[in-house]
Amino acid sequence: MSSKENVAIHQLLALLECRYALRVLWSLRDGHAQTFRLLQDSVGGITPNTLNTRIKELREAELLTHGSDGYSLTPSGMDLLKRLNDLQAFAGKWVAGRAKKAEAAAAEPSSPSTPA
Repeated sequence: MSSKENVAIHQLLALLECRYALRVLWSLRDGHAQTFRLLQDSVGGITPNTLNTRIKELREAELLTHGSDGYSLTPSGMDLLKRLNDLQAFAGKWVAGRAKKAEAAAAEPSSPSTPA
């Protein structure tokens, strides 16, 4: 990976690592615009100040836009979420694998304690 590519991915990850940034984008993935209040409810647990900050950052990054119907993804934002779509499939497999591992560990007989 080139130095320019490293810088680009670091900048994108820094933006997406901000608290609730991915949740804001993910809440808009269906393509329907949302008002501020609806977006706040969709994200869940986000304060109005934090949502305002995330919206500002995501608009400056040209991933989010605001129109007469509310907030929606830009074409770049839709492209990003399309690329992250495999994350949902991965997350489902990952959680199922972890649960299966936990069940197997719980089913194993306890090893007897040896006296000290």
